[in-house]
Amino acid sequence: MIQKLKDRVLSGEHINKSEALTLSQCSDKEMLYKAAHEITRYYLGNLFDTCSIINAKSGNCTENCKWCAQSKHYRTKADIYPLVSEEEVLRHAHNSEKYEITRFSMVTSGKRISKNDLSKICSTFRRIKKETGLKCCASMGLLNKEVLSALKESGVENYHCNIETAPSYFKELCTSHTTEEKVKTLRAAREAGMRICSGGIIGMGESMAQRIEMALFLRELEVYSIPLNLLQPIKGTPLEHSRALSEEELLTSIALFRFINPKAFLRFSGGRALMSPDVQRKALYIGINAAIMGDLLTTSASQAAEDRILFSTAGYSLSENTDWIK
Repeated sequence: MIQKLKDRVLSGEHINKSEALTLSQCSDKEMLYKAAHEITRYYLGNLFDTCSIINAKSGNCTENCKWCAQSKHYRTKADIYPLVSEEEVLRHAHNSEKYEITRFSMVTSGKRISKNDLSKICSTFRRIKKETGLKCCASMGLLNKEVLSALKESGVENYHCNIETAPSYFKELCTSHTTEEKVKTLRAAREAGMRICSGGIIGMGESMAQRIEMALFLRELEVYSIPLNLLQPIKGTPLEHSRALSEEELLTSIALFRFINPKAFLRFSGGRALMSPDVQRKALYIGINAAIMGDLLTTSASQAAEDRILFSTAGYSLSENTDWIK
């Protein structure tokens, strides 16, 4: 079955939910991982996409996402501060370029940005484009086409908005906004001329079938940059006592995302610090071919220099153009 479905994916066909579930239950995990590896290399070769982010506005978010330390509904130790200065953002941007990271993103807490913040953010992006060779990304909540067009005009090429989990499970984790609002934002970003980036978090109590549902939903949206976060339970949030995924469950999930989204960059994101070096190397073999490097919002990550060694040792090139389909 693994060989048959791999050959179908390599021929340009899609697998369905039932077939993905069958793959998830196969006993020969090494064969599954090898097949996912072959799919990755067939469609994307040794390309590896890198990005870094700055938490440009933190905490006091009105939304009630159960996984998030920045929600004002929960008592956590997350920092709370308004939009950081243009100079502070530029400092981070220049540092990212120093480490040869390709993309740089400003990330802000809250459901959406204010008009006042938008003006400052656009000014900052214009300076980044003038002073560096970085490709610019933004992750600023649920925005309309007018705001997204202003970001695009200032130099933002990619817009990020995670769907977070399967549509059928989202309402169990957040009731202050919907999957539909997220999809509307992603479509508006495309209409404004930007590439989109969207993924989610695994390990929030969802089933393997719901992870497959999320992967299929992202395929339907034609997303080609998919951040895969591993939940890092944060004290004070409703998910602080969540069960940790087994290594096999995590690696199987990555393999299934690759089978379902063969042409996408699957991106190491939050929670990577919870993975052992061996698991990280295995994930890179299976299909992870992108990463957020450096600081990761409310959690920490490996240093950029160490990351470059890790990814290069896995056989990836970090110096080629990795712009994905819009």
